[in-house]
Order: sequence, then C-alpha cells, then structure tokens
Amino acid sequence: MSDAIKHECGIALVRLLKPLSYYQEKYGTPYYGINKMYLLMEKQHNRGQDGAGIATIKFDVQPGHRYISRYRAMGPSAVADIFEYIQKKFAAVNKAYPVESKDTKWLKQHVSFTGEVLLGHLRYGTHGKNSIESCHPFLRQNNWMSRNLVVAGNFNMTNVDELLQQLYELGQHPKEQADTVTVLEKIGHFLDDENQELFDKFKEEGYSNIEISALIAKNIDVAKILTRSAKTWDGGYTIAGIFGHGDAFVMRDPAGIRPAFYYQDDEVLVVASERPVIQTAFNIPLGAVKEIKPGHALIAKKDGTITEEMFRQPVEQKSCSFERIYFSRGSDADIYKERKELGHLLCPQVLKAVDNDIKNTVFSFIPNTAEVSYYGMMEGINTYVRNYQKDVLLNRADKISDQELEEMINITPRFEKLNVKDAKLRTFITQDADRTDMVQHVYDTTYGIVQDDVDTIVAIDDSIVRGTTLKQSILTILDRLHPKKIVIVSSAPQIRYPDCYGIDMSRMGEFVAFEAAINLLKSNGLVHIIDEVYQKCLASLTMPKDEVENYVKVIYEPFTDEEISAEIARIIRPHHLEAELEVVYQTLDNLHKACPNHLGDWYFSGNYPTPGGNKVVNRAFMNWVEGKNVRAYFSS
Repeated sequence: MSDAIKHECGIALVRLLKPLSYYQEKYGTPYYGINKMYLLMEKQHNRGQDGAGIATIKFDVQPGHRYISRYRAMGPSAVADIFEYIQKKFAAVNKAYPVESKDTKWLKQHVSFTGEVLLGHLRYGTHGKNSIESCHPFLRQNNWMSRNLVVAGNFNMTNVDELLQQLYELGQHPKEQADTVTVLEKIGHFLDDENQELFDKFKEEGYSNIEISALIAKNIDVAKILTRSAKTWDGGYTIAGIFGHGDAFVMRDPAGIRPAFYYQDDEVLVVASERPVIQTAFNIPLGAVKEIKPGHALIAKKDGTITEEMFRQPVEQKSCSFERIYFSRGSDADIYKERKELGHLLCPQVLKAVDNDIKNTVFSFIPNTAEVSYYGMMEGINTYVRNYQKDVLLNRADKISDQELEEMINITPRFEKLNVKDAKLRTFITQDADRTDMVQHVYDTTYGIVQDDVDTIVAIDDSIVRGTTLKQSILTILDRLHPKKIVIVSSAPQIRYPDCYGIDMSRMGEFVAFEAAINLLKSNGLVHIIDEVYQKCLASLTMPKDEVENYVKVIYEPFTDEEISAEIARIIRPHHLEAELEVVYQTLDNLHKACPNHLGDWYFSGNYPTPGGNKVVNRAFMNWVEGKNVRAYFSS
C-alpha cells in the first residue's frame, strides 16, 4: 500500500481447559499457554505496532495471593519486549528453584503469568496520545474476585458522547473521554449489578459471605451482563474480557464489522482476529476454525462450559471489506483467493487503458501488499492473450504468413518487478524541501526494462487514500524509466468517506477522491452544492440518529467514477512528470464479486452499517467546511 494507514487492532485469547500438569506431561512445558499466546500475537504483528499487552488470570488462588498478572509495552517491538520480560521471569525462577519449578502447583502459586486464561492485545492507536496507559488490556479492580474485570478489544464506538452521558447519569465520573473507558465502565457497572443481585439473593437464602463468593462466581450470567452493557453501543467491535474468578468472553458487533475467529478442542479454546494465525499456532486445518457470529458472544465459564450466546439481535452482515483488501494477512486461504480475484477483475479496464497493446506494456505492482492482486492481474492478462491468439489463429479467413504466425505465437505479456521499497530509508529530515526529495527515494526502481517513450507501465496498488506517496515518490521514480504512459491501478474502489469503526481514515480532506469531487464542483459551477450539503449536515445535528442520512453522497452525484478518476490523476501528477498518466479504480460491483461475504463498503459507497456512521460522515464534512482538522468521533 503506497499510502500507509493505521487500522484495526488485534486480539488473542487462550483458555486452557486442562490443569497445567497436563501440558507439562504432554508437551514437556508448563508454559504451554504463554508460548501459544506469543505465537498468536507475533503472527498478528501486522495488526498493531504502537503497543501491546497481555494479562493472565489464575484459578482458585488463596486469599492474599495475586491471581491477575498484566504487562504492557509500547513501540514496534512491544510483543518481543513483553515476552522477553516474561521469559526472563521464568528463567530466573528455573535457575533459583530448579526442583520446585518442575512442580506446576508450585509454579502457579509463586510465579506470575501462569494462569489458565490469557488475553493479549496489539494496538494501532487511532486517536489521542500513544502512551502506556492507552495500551490494552485494561483492568477494573476490586477486592471481590468476581467484580474484577480485564478487557481488551478491536473496536471503535461512534457514540462515545452518548455513552459517557449514560455513565454520568449512573453517578460515575469517567476519567477520560474515550470509547475504551466507556466500554470498560459499562461492562463493569453491570458486572457490579449482577454481583449485587446474586449476593442479595444468596444472603436471603442464608448462605455465609464466604459461601456466597463461590456461588456468585458459579452463577454469574455473562450473557445477561453483555446484553445490558451493549444495548446502546454503536460501532464495530470485537471485545474480549475476563472476570476475576475466571469466566471469559469474546463478543462481536451485530453487523459483524470486526473479525473474530476461534478454535476449540478438549485441551484449549483460542480466539484471534485472524484465522491463519490460529491454524499456524495450533497446526490445525482450515475447517477447524470457526467465526463468532455477529451479535453473539463466545463465553467460557470457569467450569469449562463453552457456549455461543446472542447478546444483541444481529443485523444485515457488513463485514469490513478492507480486511480482505489490505489489513488481514494474505496467508488466509479465502483472502488470498479474493485478492487475486480483485486483480483479475480489473483486466478489462487495464486493457482498455493500454489500448490492448500487450507488446508495449510492462505490468508491475507497488510493494508489498498489492503483490497478490498483481498475481490475479497476471492470470487475467495471460488468459486474454491466449484467447486472443486462439481467436486470430482459428477464425482468420485468409492464410497467415510465417512472419505473422511467429509474431502471434510470441506475444508474451511482460511482468516485471519495477518498484522496490527501501525499508531502511528513513525520511528524518524536517526541512520540507529536503524531506520531499528524500521521500522520492523511499522506493527504488529496476532499470533497463522499459523502452524509452514506447512502453506503458501498469502498476497495481491495493488502494489509494491520499495519493501523497504516488505524487511524491512512486510516479517520479517510474517516470525516470521514460515510459510513454503510466497507468496506476487500484484494486480497491475510490475511498470517498471516513471510517469510524477502527481504521484511521476519519477526515474528509484526507481523501484524494473527495478533493477531486470538490475540484469538479468548482470547475463546473456547482459550488452551491457544498453549502447545501453543509446546511443539511448542520440540520441533522438535532435529529434522532436513526433518521440521519449520509448527505455527503450528494457531493459525488454529478460525476461519473471515470470523471473523478481523471481528476485524481491530475491531482497526483507531479509537475515535472513527462509521461501520460491515467488512474484506474476497481468498481464497487467487482469488489462485491471478489469478496461476496464481506460487503462492508461504507468508505467506498457511503452506506454505513450503523446509524452512528451517518452522523460521523456528516460531522466530518462539517469539520472540513469549517477548517477543523479533527476527527468526527472519540476513540482511543
């Protein structure tokens, strides 16, 4: 992806279903759970490089002993830092207590991070300061074991202000205006309620306080707590949590916006944000991994009972298509096929852009995430060439000459790696002019392949958000090869609207497609539309959120996709570019053909899956008009 954007966080939960001694005997280590957690988090490193954290909970710990362990770290190496810290603890214990450390009961009593439930999180921050306090998991602590709460998630709520107001009305005073705080306190409030209701019930039945603690832990209704907590949430979320006594859950939003996969056998329950990491960590086949249903929570009780229960009525599923285009690892079997299909479906548009001149076209890709869609484009172009050769040779009326036959047989598409990303180059210079020159060299190119002023270069990218890297680096580098024409191809449709469910694309001014539409409105004497849309957005502030529409769609209505693409090409064209430039985007219909089970496309279509999405897009447009460079929602 040429325009790097921050995006979804990642979660991992491991629930050991056997005593630690079982794993010591079968796998030769009492640290089976922590080792698997390391694999799950390291394999999801693509999902968060701002920070990470882990928490574990031990079962049946005697009073006066710690049963919750947590450690968090910041930065790109956070996962390695966390597990180095934990492994050093284990190594020190093994050295100091060589005999005792082989006893799993002793380990559990004396060593942290040896619990039966483990929760990990990788963070990509989309708002606020990137501090250790912002790293998950979060703790809500209490002396009552069953009132303790650990939470981590991949989520963004669009209605944080509304949720905060509800907390105020409950008499709480949250310390921060962020969705992490509201989620933690919402669940925590109803966890407290459930504890109190059960305490009163068992007290009335004559049980002692000590007996009541055990009865509460056994009888807590997790689904009820989650149902009450999530009643007014508006957003995309996969949220995992552990109660202090050992119950654990992972809940997924009613539209299935955010991903959540799980695997269960008689030894372990594991949940992660991506399917292939579970397959790799546990060496299991594709079909063994399941998806948590939208509006449902996977609940693991302390006694080992595991259920999937509905906490909110599911709505039309709108799973995030950007997960398939870019965010998730391409090693997922279905994602790999879908990305190839995205490239394949672009072939008719690409062939039109090069006037079907295969001989004088070099096909390439912008590293690194566009590589799989490039393979799909390669297959499509090869299929076109074979069909063309077959059609000419079989259907030609007159006799073909030997020279013509030779030329026809030798038509071979030219697929080359023209762009190489220099991962070691850092644009640390702060002077704008000097920095721009350095940015141009983030990508390097392969010389001696393109014929000067004859060849067309086709370069596929997975998506184009701002177009900045294209303008400042890639196009300049490609133009040094002296092509006649450059065609930039996006495997994703035009990004026109902000995301509010976890992707760091929240400001209208960030989108080159929006800039293009505004330019076209101005050049076509349609500036009045901007004010009309603004007035509608302004009026919607006092409307019930269920009645609010996405009024920003009107900005794009006067123009075809092709007209906007042509204006985008003009915007991203460097002033010194000598080659002709064309930009080709995936169509929305073809996106849905390639990813039929992930129809969440609001950043392309403006069709938001929750009412809060329409409020956010309208607010984002108002911010742009008013010159406010801020997000249209609160996050964490």
